[in-house]
Amino acid sequence: MNNRRVARIVAIILAAILLFSVLYGAIGAMTATAAPTQAEIDRLRNEKRELDQQRREIRARINTIEFERMGELAKKAVLDDQMILTGQEIENIRQTIDYYALLIVEKEMEVIAAQGREREQLNLYMRRVRDMEENGLISYLEILFDSTSFIDLLARLDFITDIMRADERAYYNLIQARQDTESAKAALEVTKAETEEEHLLLEERELELIEQLEEAGALILSLENDAERERELYAQASADADRMQREINAKVEELRREQERIRLQESQRVRGTGDLTWPAPGHNNITSNFGVRIHPIYRVQRQHYGIDINAPHGARVVAADSGTVIASSYDSGYGHYIVISHGSNKMGSNVTTLYAHLSSRGVKAGDTVARGDTIGRVGSTGTSTGPHLHFEVSINSTRVNPTRYL
Repeated sequence: MNNRRVARIVAIILAAILLFSVLYGAIGAMTATAAPTQAEIDRLRNEKRELDQQRREIRARINTIEFERMGELAKKAVLDDQMILTGQEIENIRQTIDYYALLIVEKEMEVIAAQGREREQLNLYMRRVRDMEENGLISYLEILFDSTSFIDLLARLDFITDIMRADERAYYNLIQARQDTESAKAALEVTKAETEEEHLLLEERELELIEQLEEAGALILSLENDAERERELYAQASADADRMQREINAKVEELRREQERIRLQESQRVRGTGDLTWPAPGHNNITSNFGVRIHPIYRVQRQHYGIDINAPHGARVVAADSGTVIASSYDSGYGHYIVISHGSNKMGSNVTTLYAHLSSRGVKAGDTVARGDTIGRVGSTGTSTGPHLHFEVSINSTRVNPTRYL
């Protein structure tokens, strides 16, 4: 009875000493990371740093004397750049938040897995402690006393040493599993905190975009509320529209000659059906129709060559029909714009569509698009007082009322 009590005490003391030494000599916790997700977040962070630098440069440009000396439309072009950049930052932040959501799920799974490993190691440890308590030193002595020779004794000593090393590994594994759990929990909390920072930054940038839209819109309104400037604006807008149409006509003719030169028949991929789909959300929300517009105060007449479709900033703009992109550029009046040639329709007429005041363009000249493909995003660039899509349709180089073909 006394021997068993001594063995129990010795086993407990040995376990305590071993656990104490392991606590101070434990291996550093393993950090599990979701490499692909984290790599995407790192890429977006690098992109964000570049956007931040561009934002500072534009802000510095706005604060210069040269900016104050610019004409209103030149100022509007700079403000357009600022709005576009803010839109890109917002998109960057939204993508980052999406990747953080994936990363949080992965971190939560890592915590669950680490907790499972910890429970498993704890159970192994507890079973071993019970074995040591029940057998302990007496069991080791019995193994040694039962040896039949000196060589057998050495072999049994090696066997006991292996058992003790296995016990030591069990303690190490338990401590390591615990550290892994704590590391996984800490990483999860860090990821959640970083996600919250991104949400706050998103709110900040969205507010900035609203202020920038208002500032840019107010600039154009100030022109429209001055009779002389309104007439100048109309003259410039008309000249821009005529020049734009000439450029479109030239590109249509160039495309036709190129297709003839290579002797290729237009395929359905680049030929429109003649039935146009709405290019942006807001079927029943046309804020300005095709035709003559009259200034409510100065009675200045303007020819409006398309329709304005009210839509939120950043909304998708889609190709109204299949065709080939013949222009994707910036103009002081139209802002960022895209022109698509749809070839000949069922009536044998050449059809082109124009999409203006975009916040971003997703296609370039020469690209082919299918009906309904996203080609850009709604914005307020150029001569625009608020987010909307200006949409034009030309039949045989003559601009017509788009609503007749939608």
